[in-house]
Amino acid sequence: MRKADRLFQIVQILRRARRHPVTAEALAQELETSKRSVYRDIAALMAQRVPIRGEAGMGYVLDHGFDLPPLMLTPDEIEAAVLGAQWVSRRADPVLGRAALDLIAKIAQAVPERLRPYAAEPANTAPPSWNLQPDAIDMAQTRLAIRTGRKIALDYRDEQGRETKRVIWPVTVGYFDTVRMIVAWCELRGDFRTFRTDRVLAADFLDERYPDRPSALRAKWQKAQRSRPSCEA
Repeated sequence: MRKADRLFQIVQILRRARRHPVTAEALAQELETSKRSVYRDIAALMAQRVPIRGEAGMGYVLDHGFDLPPLMLTPDEIEAAVLGAQWVSRRADPVLGRAALDLIAKIAQAVPERLRPYAAEPANTAPPSWNLQPDAIDMAQTRLAIRTGRKIALDYRDEQGRETKRVIWPVTVGYFDTVRMIVAWCELRGDFRTFRTDRVLAADFLDERYPDRPSALRAKWQKAQRSRPSCEA
């Protein structure tokens, strides 16, 4: 690996780790080089005023706010983005699917010409989904409710065919090969539940906000996930 590529990759690794220190040993393992080379590279980056904090034996952190010019992507990063966008375009709702195709087109136009084949003619592909169940709820509105922290009133039919009315606080949407699931806090159950989008009978997107911030509710769900999986309905 050329030194310039290695310096760029060090910044990428530190950015990926966010504010968690990364040791020289961990950097050396990922870059397949020696710790001595990592120490020299870190010193070179600091000399170029890249805001890296830390020291040998303690680990290194990239200060918040530093970024690289947009779309300085490697071939592997381009193919990863295109593969992910392909998967979304074939399994998500129409609005998100079109956005995924637009993303592929923008990547192909924005990267240097020598890298465009990685977007236009990728080596990997995501196959189409068979037997994908249609959504019975507006997914664009659902994503907006998640971002803005607003409640949704549902008429829902569970896997036993029982119909109930729920008011939920949506957290996230899970995408699977044939179905999509809304993860939410359910006021009826007083707990987190998952709701298949194809089993929704009716949905009313309320103006009422739930008490928590969306990020705080998501953190509570993630904590609950560590102790047990979410239950449907």
